Amino acid sequence: MDTGAVMDVAINAMTTAIMISAPVLLISIVVGLAISIFQATTHIQEQTLTFVPKVLAIMGVLILFGPWMITVLTTFVKDLYSNMNTMFM
Repeated sequence: MDTGAVMDVAINAMTTAIMISAPVLLISIVVGLAISIFQATTHIQEQTLTFVPKVLAIMGVLILFGPWMITVLTTFVKDLYSNMNTMFM
C-alpha cells in the first residue's frame, strides 16, 4: 500500500466526516447564537434556555438529514471495501 492510496483514503474519510457532521454543527451554532443574542437582550441567564432548544433543533436535523447522512456513510464504507483488494496490491 503506497502513500498515495493512504492519503486518498484519509482525505475521503475526512471529507465524509465533515459532510456528515456539518448539518448538526451548523444548526447547533445558529441556534446557540440566536439564544445567546436573546439572553443578552433580555438579561435572562437560565441554563435550560440554552439546552432545550439546541437538543430539539439537533433532533430535528437528525430526523431531517439522518437518511442522507447514513447514505453518505454507507457509500463511503462500500467504496472502501470494494477498493480494498486494489489498495493492498
